[in-house]
Amino acid sequence: MAKTKKKLSMNGEIWYRFRKNKAAMIGLVILIFILLIVIFADLIVPYSKCIDQVGRDRLQRPSLKHFFGTDELGRDLFARVIHGSRYSLFIGVATSLMALVVGAVLGASAGYFGGVVDNIICRIIDVFICVPPILMSLAVVAALGTNLKNLIIAITISCIPGNVRLVRSVVMTVSEQDYIRAAKSYGTSNFRIILRYVLPNAMGPIIVNTTMSISDMILSAAGLSFIGMGIQPPAPEWGALLSAAQKFMFKSPYLLFFPGIFILLTSLAFNLVGDGLTDALDPKLKD
Repeated sequence: MAKTKKKLSMNGEIWYRFRKNKAAMIGLVILIFILLIVIFADLIVPYSKCIDQVGRDRLQRPSLKHFFGTDELGRDLFARVIHGSRYSLFIGVATSLMALVVGAVLGASAGYFGGVVDNIICRIIDVFICVPPILMSLAVVAALGTNLKNLIIAITISCIPGNVRLVRSVVMTVSEQDYIRAAKSYGTSNFRIILRYVLPNAMGPIIVNTTMSISDMILSAAGLSFIGMGIQPPAPEWGALLSAAQKFMFKSPYLLFFPGIFILLTSLAFNLVGDGLTDALDPKLKD
């Protein structure tokens, strides 16, 4: 009972510190708004409006009938932006979590065991980290093909090296603590020590990094789709909408504005929340 009370008290303190950061709270509100759009997209506007082509309605400006206007095929841009949020957020969250899992396994192994294990993992990561993430993603997509699954694989691979280095550095610091040495002296297995003591006490920086990396992954997916190497039409992913709109950027600038502003707001929200978590989880900032 006391343990539960202590845990609730700690969580309450983190929430209190997070709330003091006004920018983080603004980011949280924006993020909740985007998540509600993702969850209730089908109730907001039917998916059929994303793909229904109405020739007489092509390139109409924003109006009460079409809130964000229509594209070159007469499809409702409001519907495409709303449902495109599902693609973009799914890619961002899925790639960040997958990269986190792989990075946690490799980084924790390297940081905890050290020696030969650390050298092997670090040298492999050094090879990957020499290639810029966007080029790595392009190479993987070019090799595997352009679809949603391959796009997720490509972005995940490009994100893994950074996660490995972060987890490794945090685990190396935690592994030197007295309670880890005490657990070893009692004969606790390495696997149990890593899962029960090392990773839970290293979760602060990892959570912050994962939250902020979602923003990078959304931008990476949008960038790849923009150059035709991501999700292919007619899927309404935000980057693909920007790519299709570039031919009409002077005649119909709203086609660029609305997907662009949603990408901007979503990336900003994750970054602001990540900054807030950095302050809230940093023990040095406690009153």
